Amino acid sequence: MGDHTDYNDGFCLPMAIDRDCIVGVAPGRADRIRAESLDTDERADLPARPSSTAVGSGWGRFVAAATQVVSDRAGPVPGVDLAVTSTVPIGSGLSSSAALCVALVLALGAPPNGDAGRIELARAAREVEQLATGVPVGLLDQLAAVFGRRDAALFLDCRTLEIVSVPLPATLAVAVVHSGLARALESSAYAERRDACATAAARLGLSALRDATPTQVADDPIARHVVSENARVVGAVDAVRRGDLNRLGGLMGESHASLRDDFRVSTPELDALVEALLDEGAIGARLTGAGFGGCVVAVTAPDRRDAILAGACNRYRTRTALEPRAFAVRAVDGAGALEP
Repeated sequence: MGDHTDYNDGFCLPMAIDRDCIVGVAPGRADRIRAESLDTDERADLPARPSSTAVGSGWGRFVAAATQVVSDRAGPVPGVDLAVTSTVPIGSGLSSSAALCVALVLALGAPPNGDAGRIELARAAREVEQLATGVPVGLLDQLAAVFGRRDAALFLDCRTLEIVSVPLPATLAVAVVHSGLARALESSAYAERRDACATAAARLGLSALRDATPTQVADDPIARHVVSENARVVGAVDAVRRGDLNRLGGLMGESHASLRDDFRVSTPELDALVEALLDEGAIGARLTGAGFGGCVVAVTAPDRRDAILAGACNRYRTRTALEPRAFAVRAVDGAGALEP
């Protein structure tokens, strides 16, 4: 919960899932950063000391941006060889770019020291993604990747950066279904929506829409989504803590409707997938990520999850002729170094 609230100083309720982006690192030539994707066979061979903000195009732009950001923050990066692999679906709304950026910063820089160091890691990864893609992304995805907790969601205050673990009840199962419709933030209206939020806050004389009241934004659908979504996140945290899954499901439905009707970032395919999941008995379902395509997240009773996913995929496939991909997910600990 909480899409498009992070860059408005708002509240979010994400969880880190058991899909990984892994970067292996080994000493290399002193003056080069050489990287290889084990999934696509793409390669990048870059100077270890970038001289400008021009990071090029293609997969290597993330490596170039990470090298530049780490160099600017911590000094020259030694020459290394990198091997990258990921099980996070690309263009799905599951933060594949953020996962890659966090992993690259970890591989090229020093391990974070305490919570303050992990927040700086998240900020550095956000800077990498902004530099590589030109999209003014918020901090939600990076914080979730860095601070993830096993069997828990995270209640994020994106103004204070206070992060509270919210244990997930055993009566709740979480699943993700890819709509078969990929999305890329670079070609979406993400920046346009963010600008509209900043304009609305300025018109109200506020530093961010976090401070707006429902009355102030009643006639502005974009701002109305942000204000109402913040309230839904707080309600969802309470529902999870109380184990009130019906309330959680209702809030997820309201969130999707707001993203669809007010913020206008859903698609007919995402709407059809949400409807199919609910028709098959999901407790709640909504688009996840920034929208414009990608995935839907659903919550179900654990013993009904597989049947609900199978039935929903059949309904969706018949209705759209697209091929959905469904998988169960669980909350896991966030990014860090792996033991050799």
